Amino acid sequence: MRVLVYDRTCVTTGGGLSLPWAAGSHLYRGLRRIDASLGVATWDEALAWLASRPVPIDEIQYWGHGTWGNALVAREALDASSLSPGHRHHKHLSALREGLAPDALVWFRTCETVGARRGIDFAERLSDFLDARVAGHTHVIGFHQSGLHGLSPGKRADWSAEEGLAAGTADDPRRAKGSRPWATRTITCLDGAVPAEWFAR
Repeated sequence: MRVLVYDRTCVTTGGGLSLPWAAGSHLYRGLRRIDASLGVATWDEALAWLASRPVPIDEIQYWGHGTWGNALVAREALDASSLSPGHRHHKHLSALREGLAPDALVWFRTCETVGARRGIDFAERLSDFLDARVAGHTHVIGFHQSGLHGLSPGKRADWSAEEGLAAGTADDPRRAKGSRPWATRTITCLDGAVPAEWFAR
């Protein structure tokens, strides 16, 4: 099973992208790239739905906003702290881990989620926690989606913590570069897969 979750709250703020994301989910369903999709208002809603899928999940795509080291539903972050016992996301993430197929992929199609030091730390920790492949972007994304990287459990990131930065440092990022056709590892929103060679080895 391949599933897509998107932020349904981005209607009057954040670029009003919920409608395009909803339309894109129908397009991806029509192209048979996904088997199910859900617009959500909170991470609790998203994670509970994912953990309740009746068959193992091969791929999860999340479409929403993000910053370095997190993915957002509305203004609520999924980040490295979500993996800590006692965090309200931990229970659902643990249940989700049990429902993932071998070699499953969790792909954040969000701005700069795996960029800078915080993004690399989040990607590595989430991959190890879920025992799944994790992918995401180091740039601000739109139609073009640059800086796409992935890693597998037990692997460390092979991309620079400074990739995609327009201002600030790897430890104190301030602004990310926009995506461009010629930027590193660029796909478009119409592409439905992470190239296998873009995973850290």
